[in-house]
Amino acid sequence: MTETDDLATALEEAASGWPDLSRAQVLVQLALQGHRAAESAQEERRRRRLAAVRAHSGMLTGIYEPDYLLNLRQEWPA
Repeated sequence: MTETDDLATALEEAASGWPDLSRAQVLVQLALQGHRAAESAQEERRRRRLAAVRAHSGMLTGIYEPDYLLNLRQEWPA
């Protein structure tokens, strides 16, 4: 891995939170934190999608009369 200026800055800033860790260990901790943050964001997106589905579930119940689809298909040419 190439240590760019941005990465070096991030590692230096993170090292202040983990003074007893080596630079490599700080990098591992940052990677693990990033992974946890990504998982958390993904779970939040999933939760919001499910909430939207639940909020809209059944909104069109009763809109179509019984046998609507059967009647519609009978109009189609054979």
